[in-house]
Amino acid sequence: MIREIQLRIRLTDAKKEGILIKKASHFIDCDPKDITGIKVLRKSIDARKPVIFFNYKLAVYLEEEIPVQQFDFNFKDVTTSKEVHIIGFGPAGMFAALRCLELGYKPIVLERGKNVQERRRDLRAINQFHDVNEDSNYCFGEGGAGTYSDGKLYTRSLKRGDVRRVFENFVHHGATEEILIDAHPHIGTNKLPQVVQNIRKTILKNGGEIHFNSRMVDFEVKDNKIQSIILNDGREMTVNAVILATGHSARDIYYLLNKKDIALKAKSFAMGVRVEHPQSIIDSVQYHCDGDRDELLPPAAYSLVQQVNQRGVYSFCMCPGGFIVPAATANGEVVVNGMSPSKRNNHFANSGIVVEINHEKDLYKYESFGVLKGLEFQKDFEKLAFNAGGKSQTAPAQRLTDFVEGNFSSSLNKTSYQPGLKSAPLHSLFPKSIGGRLRKGFKAFGDKMHGFYTSEANVIGVESRTSSPVSIPRTEQLEHPEIEGLFPCGEGGGYAGGIVSAAMDGERCAEAAIALMRK
Repeated sequence: MIREIQLRIRLTDAKKEGILIKKASHFIDCDPKDITGIKVLRKSIDARKPVIFFNYKLAVYLEEEIPVQQFDFNFKDVTTSKEVHIIGFGPAGMFAALRCLELGYKPIVLERGKNVQERRRDLRAINQFHDVNEDSNYCFGEGGAGTYSDGKLYTRSLKRGDVRRVFENFVHHGATEEILIDAHPHIGTNKLPQVVQNIRKTILKNGGEIHFNSRMVDFEVKDNKIQSIILNDGREMTVNAVILATGHSARDIYYLLNKKDIALKAKSFAMGVRVEHPQSIIDSVQYHCDGDRDELLPPAAYSLVQQVNQRGVYSFCMCPGGFIVPAATANGEVVVNGMSPSKRNNHFANSGIVVEINHEKDLYKYESFGVLKGLEFQKDFEKLAFNAGGKSQTAPAQRLTDFVEGNFSSSLNKTSYQPGLKSAPLHSLFPKSIGGRLRKGFKAFGDKMHGFYTSEANVIGVESRTSSPVSIPRTEQLEHPEIEGLFPCGEGGGYAGGIVSAAMDGERCAEAAIALMRK
């Protein structure tokens, strides 16, 4: 017999040996000896009040054994099967390729960057020598931006696909089973590269192909149907269907489509800064503690939002126990992003704090660029940050209180950002529509989280790649309305906002492309 129950256990009680069996037997009203096993289905922390609780959803096994959990994905040998071409090997591209294997079609993956092993050298070049390889960096390469990220797997896109299936696929390829349990699961930047390599091995083992250092530079269309793609080395490939999973930073793709007069749409997005606190400050605020947090508690996170002058100001991609990295995709720009290792054991906590930018109301000075106006707006601020940081990957920064009060910071706090910081008047870089809202937002966040607004935090610029400012339209069949056989996908198309939603969209696009080929 199996009983599903929910328990709420105090932090102080959670340390007691056998506490789950004791509490479960009391809840069910049975002898503890009758419980042959307990499986945790869900776990979360409630730290809203000084007394902290763990919330558990449990499967309690009474006089029967817990079955061994297995994840069976029916990947077929597709060596001689019909081909689906996938541009980009980030989460959307990876899961599109895996779905092709399940459906018996051969994925041909074309990735502009390098594999994870070779990609590390280019990340070192950015961090140590401030040299950006425009095809291999924190955004481009095997696994996309997701490989060197926190690996956050929580999503609000629950209606777009099977979230559990995506999680199980990650576990099948090396992620820990904890991601199936945690309320806010993450894999960790130290573990993601191996998971990504295992996905690559699955694709190759079953007859798929993956071509690195292969950037699509053009494509041919005849009778409104995509016929072939042209790569940077001059190769031309005839195609049946193309899944365009290039990510939100592949600006050359938007320029290419626009040059060919293929429909694009401007969309709203968000921009701002990264704020970095000592993790101990966030722990003390969130866990109501004066010293070190309890050993059973993970580094604390936060989620903040405030309406300021009819625009949302909110935290984005919060990384407890993490570090800030240079996410530029070209020389002459500075972009920052955040990530965490699986243990989240760094001394700093960082988060993007960004402002909604309405493409219809806020970009009037960029109207001459048409649908690419948001992209040009992004680029201008990344160039401003580059110049303010000293024309390198050194990032412009201020103490948080100085940013809000409009003062130059004579000194900065320690940081996790390896290329280094340079004190700069970040508050004056942004137009009032962004800077003014950020300053009011930070003050409001300080009222909500006492201790958040402090001179011990740095504000670092700029956080500009939260999402693409351009979307590629598609029909209900997920196909571009003007080009048969072209399937815009994931964050680059404007249809995802993170690893899980991109993965689910990749699966859906693979199914749509194959449905077209079967007609």
